[in-house]
Amino acid sequence: MSTNLVLFFTRGVSLRTWGMMGMLQREIAIYRRLMEHDFNVSFLTYGDASDVQYTEELGGIRILCNETGLPWEQYESELLSIHSKALADCDVIKTNQTNGAQFALQAAKMFGKPLVARCGYMWSFNWQREFGYDSPEAVQARSVEETVFRAAEKVVVTTEVMAADIAQRIPEASPKTCVIPNYVDTDVFRPQESHRIENSLVFVGRIAPEKNLEALLEAVSDLPVTLTLIGEGRLRPGLQKRFSHLDGRVSWEGNIPNMQLPDFFNRSQIFILPSLYEGHPKTLIEAMSCGLPVIGGDSPGIREIISHGFNGYLSGTDSKSLHAAIRDLIQDAELRLNLGRNARTTVMERFSLDNIVKLEMAVLRQAIAKA
Repeated sequence: MSTNLVLFFTRGVSLRTWGMMGMLQREIAIYRRLMEHDFNVSFLTYGDASDVQYTEELGGIRILCNETGLPWEQYESELLSIHSKALADCDVIKTNQTNGAQFALQAAKMFGKPLVARCGYMWSFNWQREFGYDSPEAVQARSVEETVFRAAEKVVVTTEVMAADIAQRIPEASPKTCVIPNYVDTDVFRPQESHRIENSLVFVGRIAPEKNLEALLEAVSDLPVTLTLIGEGRLRPGLQKRFSHLDGRVSWEGNIPNMQLPDFFNRSQIFILPSLYEGHPKTLIEAMSCGLPVIGGDSPGIREIISHGFNGYLSGTDSKSLHAAIRDLIQDAELRLNLGRNARTTVMERFSLDNIVKLEMAVLRQAIAKA
């Protein structure tokens, strides 16, 4: 017998958003695998009728969107009635992130369905970092987290650090919290027989304050390396202007489809993620899956993945420390080789899509049984 799953997208996010950011294929991979195990999947999005254009790419995943083009506020307020039939017919509701999870909780209560509250990063933590602990944004995020996590049948986070935070702040949610890391399709992200460009670095991520790209650009200024930056964000124009003297050595690629990343990874010598904090960074484990030696900031979310000197290289997040880490790796081919091999092994053992699908199915079925 099939299991009907409705996934609530992050508030304001559409399939078009995923497509423009180049992350569509990555995000749908696990749901297409679930469909191979008798799950019927529906995506409840905030997109307009243009989301329907992704029907073929989704390969059978049903799209629930704002097809009539209602004003955004009206669509959000009428979300549950607009999609009432799909919600009434489903067996389980899941959130993709916490922002907007309050609507998934309303749907679960209204239609008597179990809720799996999943988040890939702690929403409140990000707002605290950006706006301060007592900011309205952080207060609201904590309120949603506490309400949703208390009420959900299961809570899914991507790291043990996040699970520990829930145990400390919302102890009654701790027994039903489990860790399911982000996944990598290791058949797509794999080492290839290709020439790696000497002294080349690649970064993939948003051009945002927490990614710490200013320090990275300062670090490479007087090193004999090239740097490819993949991603978009509000800091890009200012950084490009400030570091225009690096034109020719620094390439700004913008967003690219996720399926093109293996080619960039396999022709680069080092992947670098100098972030001040992360949740469970997908681009890091994708680079590792390609056997690429990685440098990561010694920061939350990164240090839980990288074991320094074994499957990657941890660095301080200041420009001098990043400079030293890059210098160490470009000068030591044997170290790069060993780090890359161990990185691939780590991903195969801990983050492969095949393994994560099994964990995902178990949690969904536990939530249904509990309800």
